[in-house]
Amino acid sequence: MHEIYLKMAQNNAWANATLYQAIAAVPASAATQPAPGFFATLAATMNHIYEVDLYYVDALQAGGRGRSVYRRIKETALTRLAHDQAAIDTRLIAFCSALTPQDLPATRRTERPTETCTETVQALLLHLFQHQVHHRGQAHVQLHAVGGTPPQLDEFHLAFERAPSARAYWP
Repeated sequence: MHEIYLKMAQNNAWANATLYQAIAAVPASAATQPAPGFFATLAATMNHIYEVDLYYVDALQAGGRGRSVYRRIKETALTRLAHDQAAIDTRLIAFCSALTPQDLPATRRTERPTETCTETVQALLLHLFQHQVHHRGQAHVQLHAVGGTPPQLDEFHLAFERAPSARAYWP
């Protein structure tokens, strides 16, 4: 069962890279134009995705950074953010590659605004993947709103019509 988390991490990396490739086709100024979503701009949404990934991957790896990951200058250059996202995606894939069934019920501490909570590795991973899908959907709409062409992001898991770029993750 632990292999599913590796496939989800690989899907996550592929979807992020695919989305950033589509974002690269719009003018850089489009990233900071107002667009509908929880966050006011495409850059703000992509920053949020990155920061939350950084927060949870740090927690999963017991890195100890906690909420300090949010105290950074928000990136508006999406080429730089794409690079940073790819690096955190690689860390998540490595983490999931090393998972064993015994690791899933292990716990990790997460620092919250008013308390520190304990969650299972399994719950943290499931939440992280769901968070990614949720906000990539918003970025998808924002990309369209600023004149871009949103990519198809659901062609990873099934052999039928699997995106050629996704095939690199499958043996």
